[in-house]
Amino acid sequence: MAKEKGGFWVGVAAAIVYPMSFVLGRHRILHGDRIPRQGSALLVLNHISHLDPCYDAVFVHRNDRVPHFLAKHSLWNVPIMGAILKGAKQIPVYRGTSDAQQSLRAAHEALETGQVVVIYPEGTITKDPDGWPANSRTGVARLALQHDGPVIPVARWGTLDLYNHYQKKFRPLPRKTITHFVGEPIDLSAYRGKEETLPLLREVTDLLMNHVKTQLAEVRQQPAPEGFYGPRKA
Repeated sequence: MAKEKGGFWVGVAAAIVYPMSFVLGRHRILHGDRIPRQGSALLVLNHISHLDPCYDAVFVHRNDRVPHFLAKHSLWNVPIMGAILKGAKQIPVYRGTSDAQQSLRAAHEALETGQVVVIYPEGTITKDPDGWPANSRTGVARLALQHDGPVIPVARWGTLDLYNHYQKKFRPLPRKTITHFVGEPIDLSAYRGKEETLPLLREVTDLLMNHVKTQLAEVRQQPAPEGFYGPRKA
């Protein structure tokens, strides 16, 4: 099957990100064959470091797909990066504004046209001191329930050892291993067709992130804590 083509700007991004990610860390992908090679898919990931998108983009691209990230709209104002994000058709997130729903609409459109959408339901890097997932926003549940494509949990580990934002530590040496563990698509049939109340959206969101957390515990070979870090956020 032919590799999905992303166009000029995706090529530019790949030319920058691939060498940087290779220098800073080695990749280990577990069950990458679970990423569909065509058609839409919603990838649900934990968020531990500002370097996550770099490695997640390479991870998706190495599995023959073009990733479409939901990312802070302020990044579109950064010289060069903004042009790449716009050209590669990434999805700006406008939090706390009248344009907030526009982000979900753009993500819906990407899924409806058979794209791979990458979402960090936590909204920002976790503040859990041990790097476990924090409470997540329920937009991921809306996306998951309103589309028939697979919803795939992915746990990623290793980037926190490379760059810890809250501790202001960047440790490129020794070279780190960045692991992606791809789970099986999550069966949401019990929730589809129901009224999308806040309790239902919260339940689905926690279900998705519990899958991610379980996979993360397997990668880390540590027991996962109960629940999620921090206050509830819808």
